[in-house]
Amino acid sequence: MSELDKFVVVFIDDILVYSKTEAEHTEHLRIVLPQVWEHKLYAKFSKCAFWFNKISFLGHVFSPNGIEVDPGKVQEVLDWKVPKTVTEKNAKFTWGSKCDQAFQTLKKLLTTAPVLIQPDITKPFDIYCDASGIGIGFVLMQEGRVIAYASRQLKKHEEHYPTHDLELAAVVHALKIWRHYLLGNICHIYSDHKSLKYIFTQSELNMRQRRWLELIKDYDLEIHYFPGKANVVADALI
Repeated sequence: MSELDKFVVVFIDDILVYSKTEAEHTEHLRIVLPQVWEHKLYAKFSKCAFWFNKISFLGHVFSPNGIEVDPGKVQEVLDWKVPKTVTEKNAKFTWGSKCDQAFQTLKKLLTTAPVLIQPDITKPFDIYCDASGIGIGFVLMQEGRVIAYASRQLKKHEEHYPTHDLELAAVVHALKIWRHYLLGNICHIYSDHKSLKYIFTQSELNMRQRRWLELIKDYDLEIHYFPGKANVVADALI
C-alpha cells in the first residue's frame, strides 16, 4: 500500500487513517477501504470508528491538539501498588522513605507527559542536544512545542570520545533518526558545547569528524550555542 505513512498507519490488526479535514478523510477512506476488501481483510463494524477528531490508538490519544498519553493508561500507572517483593532469590527487601519518594516521582513523571505536536514541514525545526559520559539525548521541537524525544546509552567505543566528538555524535544521531523530517527543511541545532558552532570552519579535523561533517552538510542547518544550565530538557534525557 503506497499510502502507508502518508495518511495510513498499520499496526498488526489495527488500521489508522488520519486526515486534516472531513472531506479529505472521506477521500482517504475511499482509497483505503477498497484495498482492505480486495485483500479479504475483514473488520467488525462495531469495532470501527469514522470521522472522529479525537481517537485512542496504541495507548495514545490523537487530536487536533497533538498526541498525549491515554488517560486510561495514566490511571493504571497511578494505581500501581508499592512493590512488596524482589525478583532475586534470598534477597533482603527493605522499602524506605527514599524508595517511596522515588516510586511516587516515577509515577508522576509517567503520568504528566507533555502533549506532543505533529511536525509542520513548512516551518523550521529546532533540535536541542546534549551528551554526557553515559549517554546522549535530544529533543525535536517547533515554536517551543515538543515533537519527539530521543536518547540512548553510549556504545563501548564512544565512551572514549573526547567531549567535542561526543557532543558532535549527539548532533549526528539526532539528524539520522529524524532525517525524514529534517532533510530539505531549515533546522536549528542547539548545543551547550560552544566549539560546535565552528565545525564548518574548523581547519583541523580528524577522520571521524570529517565523515560526520559530510553527513551534516546534507542538511540546511545552523548550530547555536545554548548554555548547559538552560538546556535542561535534553540534559534530563541522559
